Amino acid sequence: MIIQAISDRVNACFADRVLISPNLSSSQLKLDQPLSLGIMASGSGTNFEAVASAIADGQLNAEIKVLIYNNPDAQVRSRAEKYNIPTILINHREYQKREDLDEVIVTTFQEYGVRWVIMAGWMRVVTQVLIDAFPNRLINIHPSLLPSFKGIRAIEQALAAKVKITGCTVHLVSLEVDSGLILMQAAVPILPDDTPETLHCRVQVQEHNILPKAIALAAMKEMKKLE
Repeated sequence: MIIQAISDRVNACFADRVLISPNLSSSQLKLDQPLSLGIMASGSGTNFEAVASAIADGQLNAEIKVLIYNNPDAQVRSRAEKYNIPTILINHREYQKREDLDEVIVTTFQEYGVRWVIMAGWMRVVTQVLIDAFPNRLINIHPSLLPSFKGIRAIEQALAAKVKITGCTVHLVSLEVDSGLILMQAAVPILPDDTPETLHCRVQVQEHNILPKAIALAAMKEMKKLE
């Protein structure tokens, strides 16, 4: 009983503690020129709003030119409208091939002057068409410490594997699903009584934290290449 009480207390103390790498502040990630962003999302849009909020608060020097969403009922649309950001529905069900879908997405982003594309909960596998259109400028966020637990239900995968730590990863997109150069990660402890819902909530907090920073970091890395 005493040992369990001590264990419960330790777990409570560390529940909200995370390790972020690289651990950079917004002030260390200041960009001289604003980024032109296009965002792709499929669901509720909390990561979309994290980026929009960071821009509004002056933490990320960027402008979201347009949101593309693929599900007609996705809540992300209302979040974008709150920030007066244009929204376009491109329903993947209307395209027989993934490449055809990506060609329309690329054309749309180009029409809006998008230079950087952020997959903020885009639940579709992308093709080389999109990757080639935005080389080293296509960014994804995934709810695990990649390369562990790729694909769907990453939170459930971590719980089933009984690992003690999971988290989230922001990375550049490559053709292999949930691969590509890792930009930033946040490690989140898994507690003994965690459910998919409770763990998802804690991981999501860190997704919102690192996504805007990782976008700025990717831009800084790309600018250094061009110098």
